[in-house]
Amino acid sequence: MSLTHPSSLAWLALAVPIVIFYILKIRLRRVPVSTILFWQQIFEEKQPRSIWQHLRHLLSLLVQLALLALLVFALAEPFFHWEAVDARRLVLVVDNSASMRATDVKPTRFERARELAREYIDRLRPRDEMAIVVAGTQPRVVCGLASHQRTLRQAVDSIEATDGPTRVSEAVELARRLLPGGENGRVIVLSDGGFEDIAKLSEAQDVELVAVGSQSSNVGITRFQVRRSLLDPIGYEILAEVQNASDEPTECRLELDLGQDVVDVVPLALKPGEVWTHVFEKTSAEGGVLVARIERDDALACDNRAWALLPRREMLPVTLVTEGNLFLEKVFEANPLVKLTVAKKPPSQPAPGAITVLHRQVPERLPGGPVWVIDPTGSCEMWQVGEKLENPIVTKQDKDSPLMAHVRLDNVIMPEARKLSFSETPKVLVGAVTGEPLYAYFERPEGKVLVLTVNLDQGDLPLRTAFPIMATNALAWFAGHRGELRESLASGAITEVELPTGSPVLLAPSGRQRPLPSGLSKTSIGPLDECGLWQVVPATKDGDASDAKRPLELACNLANRQESDVRTPEALLEKRTPTTLAAGLFVRPVWFYLIALAWLLAATEWYLYQRRWIS
Repeated sequence: MSLTHPSSLAWLALAVPIVIFYILKIRLRRVPVSTILFWQQIFEEKQPRSIWQHLRHLLSLLVQLALLALLVFALAEPFFHWEAVDARRLVLVVDNSASMRATDVKPTRFERARELAREYIDRLRPRDEMAIVVAGTQPRVVCGLASHQRTLRQAVDSIEATDGPTRVSEAVELARRLLPGGENGRVIVLSDGGFEDIAKLSEAQDVELVAVGSQSSNVGITRFQVRRSLLDPIGYEILAEVQNASDEPTECRLELDLGQDVVDVVPLALKPGEVWTHVFEKTSAEGGVLVARIERDDALACDNRAWALLPRREMLPVTLVTEGNLFLEKVFEANPLVKLTVAKKPPSQPAPGAITVLHRQVPERLPGGPVWVIDPTGSCEMWQVGEKLENPIVTKQDKDSPLMAHVRLDNVIMPEARKLSFSETPKVLVGAVTGEPLYAYFERPEGKVLVLTVNLDQGDLPLRTAFPIMATNALAWFAGHRGELRESLASGAITEVELPTGSPVLLAPSGRQRPLPSGLSKTSIGPLDECGLWQVVPATKDGDASDAKRPLELACNLANRQESDVRTPEALLEKRTPTTLAAGLFVRPVWFYLIALAWLLAATEWYLYQRRWIS
């Protein structure tokens, strides 16, 4: 046996005063009394004791010295040689991903994993060390290698369940870096097995997998996105995906709500393992929060609901300057988002945000703001009008530009167009075989300029479906990003957002707040580890964002087939019982038993004293 603190043996010197106290002669106190007749017998029984007469109480003295020896040796912390040689270094990897919220193990798989972690901590042997690592959205070390059990329990209690994906493989690599070299290092993974490298980790010699969960079935929404239609100005498209992660067929119902309105209800009959995907086409100019839900009682609840944000479409004021063109007027009037004004002359000062469409009439200086010029007949500061182009043949078309989405002009009859000499090189969208631009645009400080040199009165362009699509694309291009897709994020994602002025705060769906850096226009936030609507808001004066305006919302969904499949692999279910737990009685250090023996000895002495067997 060895001692951790040999210098503590110096406390044995306290045995000297203990012996001295036992051999000191007791001085009797003088007290005057009226008579000693009644005290004579007591005096004879209690004769003054000499110094050496105290040694007859040897049993009491030996008990006191033994008690001192036990306490001193406990302070020296003795340990056996095998304790130092066989000391283990364990790293507990606790999976706190979304699938661990499944309720097939009561109350949840995650709580069962924490119970197992506490069992490992309680059964640590003397001189063992343990570390705690979480393997959810972002693997991290909760507690480094330590042997203090209360610290380890507090670390386990501080772990919270998330809606993020599993990162067990990365967490195991992190755990291995915490272990020193040797045969006594081991990584223990408490998980339901919902990760890709489970077969590889099962074969690793330094990793032990402990199953948490069962072969439970689950139906979940694994994909949910919404975007504005590219053809209909107020239309939008919903992409929904539902997975039946079970070995049995199931029936359920998918409900879609936009705000307080029911959008659609779809009954589903899914085969075992089937993934159902569908695209819904709907219309709404107001937009709002779109919610998909599955009304089904299964093991995992966080994938039974999904959210998406549909941006609101704003009205576009359009001023059409023309001597009269029925096709142009009808194209803009057919757009429900256009507030059309028809004028004979170009406005000197366009309204803020208004789009000016000039048909043939071109002033010497183009008005400010976005301008679309169709069949220009006059020159301006941007170009000079040249001769006419007879029957131009389209050979060049920019298919990647949003202005040309779903538009083909190579088969359109265009008998006449205008040749323009530009003062600066434009970005050509459609070009003729002669190299002349038929459709082009400029970027200028006062606003964007779009030019279509085709004569609409001749040819069949106004009669083709390409023309209203061109008009819709042009209005969307002028409007910028208003009404575009605001993508729903998968849990665990990191994204960049624009920050409001002041002290911005990130609000989680549960109400949890995270302060964001102030003084920046943009920053990265995440990982988003909760499903629902996240909000970026400016904090109030007292730092509370509950009553603040909500300028930005982010939809976060589970969107993970692997996490929705809560069926624990059968190979892992065989390892449900931990094998690394220490056995036997000596699971505490030697000093603990010395202290317990000292308490027992003190209780024995008190009993003997009360029985007057010792004094």
